[in-house]
Amino acid sequence: MVEFIDRKLAGYHRRYQALYRTGLKGVGESSLALFGREFVDLGKAQQDALLRKLESNQAPGAVWSRVAPGDFFNRVVEHTLEGFYGGPRHGGNRDAVSWRMLGLPTPPVRSRRPLSADWNTAAASAPQSP
Repeated sequence: MVEFIDRKLAGYHRRYQALYRTGLKGVGESSLALFGREFVDLGKAQQDALLRKLESNQAPGAVWSRVAPGDFFNRVVEHTLEGFYGGPRHGGNRDAVSWRMLGLPTPPVRSRRPLSADWNTAAASAPQSP
């Protein structure tokens, strides 16, 4: 999922790069304020508690004066759902696993770009040095 979101932030969703940078900084700040540790070092219950604070716009930290924690939380959830349930031709839902999990038929992928293509168009179109 991280790869899907990362690709989208480098391309179509470029306008959300600042939101993600600020939001991730805010998650770290809130985690330290609430639990004295980085988010990745928290137990699942503490991570869930922090996510609930984000969702309800109650996360502590100065970073949240620039962006509402709930806005960041909602955007991350939206992008995660797009990646998990969307069509594989958009770079998420690898091998249509979520569709198979739900018992949905997997339609044939129709795209101008094969799934094996480099999804980073800027890197793909850059001239190659000999």
